[in-house]
Amino acid sequence: MKATPKKLLATLRGERHERPPLWLMRQAGRYLPEYRALRETKGGFLELCYDPEAAAEVTLQPIRRFGFDGSILFSDILVIPHALGQNLWFEAGEGPRLAPPLVDTALSALEAAPQRLDPIYATVARVAAALPPETTFLGFAGSPWTVATYMVAGQGSKDQATARRLAYGDPVAFQAIIDAIVELSITYLSGQIENGVDAVQLFDSWAGSLSPAQYEQWVIAPNAEIVRRLRTLHPDTPIIGFPKGAGGKLRAYADETGVDAVGLDETVDPAWADKTLPTGLPVQGNLDPLALVAGGPALDAAIDRILAAFPSRPHIFNLGHGIVPDTPIAHVEHLIKRVRGG
Repeated sequence: MKATPKKLLATLRGERHERPPLWLMRQAGRYLPEYRALRETKGGFLELCYDPEAAAEVTLQPIRRFGFDGSILFSDILVIPHALGQNLWFEAGEGPRLAPPLVDTALSALEAAPQRLDPIYATVARVAAALPPETTFLGFAGSPWTVATYMVAGQGSKDQATARRLAYGDPVAFQAIIDAIVELSITYLSGQIENGVDAVQLFDSWAGSLSPAQYEQWVIAPNAEIVRRLRTLHPDTPIIGFPKGAGGKLRAYADETGVDAVGLDETVDPAWADKTLPTGLPVQGNLDPLALVAGGPALDAAIDRILAAFPSRPHIFNLGHGIVPDTPIAHVEHLIKRVRGG
């Protein structure tokens, strides 16, 4: 029997489709009532991430409801620092906390705990066995710079100043943190691939906070190393790079990291990206998540503008960042119908 084609995977490999495949960042999460109901029974967010049965169920929920072309693993980028030996917890209403912060603690003081990643691999295997054959399964990891900002400060911040100061003031110590994240991320992504994901995405959510020189050193160089080594291990697995806030540095990212596709955040003009990025490079994005919340004519205009921006380039329709919790379900349904031409 002929295998059912995976439209999204084919797009990552360079095929263009008249109607692009579609998935949404953070599609498995708080905007879905079935997710909220499950989380109430499981306790905290981290407990949910490390429960393979529950995490697999969350990953599958949006596929059952919407039939997206891609399924994104339900997990968190901070499982990497947790596996490197930092303590990780989530404060209600305030976000993640990591201890000890590496701004005043040496990386060597941490005791690595790579076994903390084992439940994630078990989740991947469960999802891979349950997904429809036409659905592309996407794994992911946080990019080294973004993960390092949390490890250094012990929490998120608006300007990543603590990590930027350390990178300027003690580049040797900061490079050691980046190197540790690179090494474990390669192992982690390789484990996801071995357990059944079809492609992976590198999330660099804070790439936009760096100067050009720091961007080359802390965004492009470590991502390029991950791509190079992961491709040696898994040459047939596409890698999407998402450097949020890269702006004019997007072309350099595409040229120098070697990713198979580039995610565009909502601030990027898609027509500019089509003219600027290498010919034939697949792109992903880039609807403003708040346009999806707003709905109506503004949403339709934004969808149509993106669909028209890539007349000959492989394109995966997505948001420019993660879906927000107050997104109406009806607006997601409308988005899918319009993108698919229904």
